[in-house]
Amino acid sequence: MRRGLAPVLLNARIEKVSLNRADLRFPLPTNMAERLEHAEITHVGRRAKYLLFSTDRGDVLLSHLGMSGSYRIEAATARDVGVFYHERGKQQAHDHVSFDLIAGDGQRSRVIYNDPRRFGFMDLIRSDALEENRFLSTLGIEPTGNALNAPALAARLAGKRSPLKAALLDQSLIAGLGNIYVCEALWRARLSPRRLAHTLVRRDGAPTPRCETLAAAIRDVIDEAISAGGSSLRDYMHADGSLGYFQHAFSAYDQAGKACGHAGCGGTIKRIVQSGRSTFFCSSCQR
Repeated sequence: MRRGLAPVLLNARIEKVSLNRADLRFPLPTNMAERLEHAEITHVGRRAKYLLFSTDRGDVLLSHLGMSGSYRIEAATARDVGVFYHERGKQQAHDHVSFDLIAGDGQRSRVIYNDPRRFGFMDLIRSDALEENRFLSTLGIEPTGNALNAPALAARLAGKRSPLKAALLDQSLIAGLGNIYVCEALWRARLSPRRLAHTLVRRDGAPTPRCETLAAAIRDVIDEAISAGGSSLRDYMHADGSLGYFQHAFSAYDQAGKACGHAGCGGTIKRIVQSGRSTFFCSSCQR
């Protein structure tokens, strides 16, 4: 989503902010429209599952998509960019916030936040207060790039007697890992989601070979998913209206009843519930 929005948002000036309701999951920021209108967007970033849009006024708009939130880009004539999954009437009924933009070359566009379930939310933060923000202050290491290596993962799992699946979903340990990609990474690493997290760490704090395998699997899954465009679950779509297609590569998630794809395994993917969340894994080869 960040990659799809950046070309349109970066260095564009916000001419108008339209709020079609006063709240999403939480109330929208006070004076949000007034603070953003006529500001220039200087940076389009991301931290964990939060999109961060910085302006030349020193404000940063934080946006979380929740379960069904998405952004789409429209031209000034309201002609859609891309092919949409839902009928337009259904989409417009859940358009809650829109930004009318003008780029440096005079091109106009509109970026619209749509959220049928309204589990997403927005916050407006001063740039010098980002680290103290309630949503960002407790976030752990990012799962992208080489920062999440085996020693870093071991340091976060040491002493944790919770199931490995729960530890990986703890945003204070690793920021941005969600249910889908944890299931996929554990399947690739052949590790049971029920395994206790601390068993991947030696007594001296060093990572075990299983920990090294898991760290690599997490990085690979995330990298492949971003390159593929994410995962479309029912009503999720990208900024240009296209759907993510990493779901076509799911090996464990939502594959209950299907044969495990590991060579020579012969097992079947099963679904269990952990902490109210669906977990998909192969009990034959994930130990």
